[in-house]
Amino acid sequence: MRKTSKKIGLALFAVVIFVFSVFPVYWMINTSFTPNGLTRRPTPSFFPTEFTWENFTTVLFDEEQTPFIPALQNSLAITGVTVTFALAFAFLSAVALARFRFLGRKTFLIIILGVQMIPGEAMIISIYRLIDDANLLNSILGLSIVYIATVLPFTIWMLRGFVAGVPIELEEAAMVDGCTKQQAFRRVTLPLLAPGLVATGVFGFIQAWNEFLLALVINARPEMMTLPVWLRTYQQVTNETDWAAIMAGSVLMTIPVLIFFIIVQGRMTSGLVAGAVKG
Repeated sequence: MRKTSKKIGLALFAVVIFVFSVFPVYWMINTSFTPNGLTRRPTPSFFPTEFTWENFTTVLFDEEQTPFIPALQNSLAITGVTVTFALAFAFLSAVALARFRFLGRKTFLIIILGVQMIPGEAMIISIYRLIDDANLLNSILGLSIVYIATVLPFTIWMLRGFVAGVPIELEEAAMVDGCTKQQAFRRVTLPLLAPGLVATGVFGFIQAWNEFLLALVINARPEMMTLPVWLRTYQQVTNETDWAAIMAGSVLMTIPVLIFFIIVQGRMTSGLVAGAVKG
């Protein structure tokens, strides 16, 4: 009886967590199909009573607003550069930290942890001056460099755990069977690290895709805005904020994230299968 009550309690708790997690997303989608004039009515509607595509038309084709497509292209380019280089640098660093013993290794790990504890807002002025001195303001490269530096400490720490979790004996067994050290690492260890690479890649993607403050400071020009900064253009001081258009833009922002996650999920599964050790 006690076990049954415990299971029911855990199930109810899981349902509550699920509802609280999913409801904001549902409300965003619901509002995106609702006319803007009905978004602030006293009695909320959980379903769009007057279904409309007008908000998506406004986001995509309204010439009076900052265009959506350039902001999407900027976000895709910056996020792609950030994920690619952050994963490459983090992977090499994680292998060195997990596989080799060298002077200053522990100090380096402590520095990585310490850097993660520094709030990004505390370094905005120094970051801005560095990027300005390098003539990289309002550029994809400048913001990408900042994002790589922001994401790198956590990705190094996370990937180090995955590399350390793969037994070195697997590589040694492959070398006994005739593989070189490079071949053993590429054919045995690297496929087993696929879940770690995917996890850190997803983290870096979401971090760069959703970041607002640094993008607002460094890429302030309308033609260089990323999507989070572009959404801000629908919040006006003198006129009423177009919440329905903001929700429609948020829905469009979510689509590339979902596509990316679906792609890496498939590759993560194939990596796990490819990395299986056959007896």
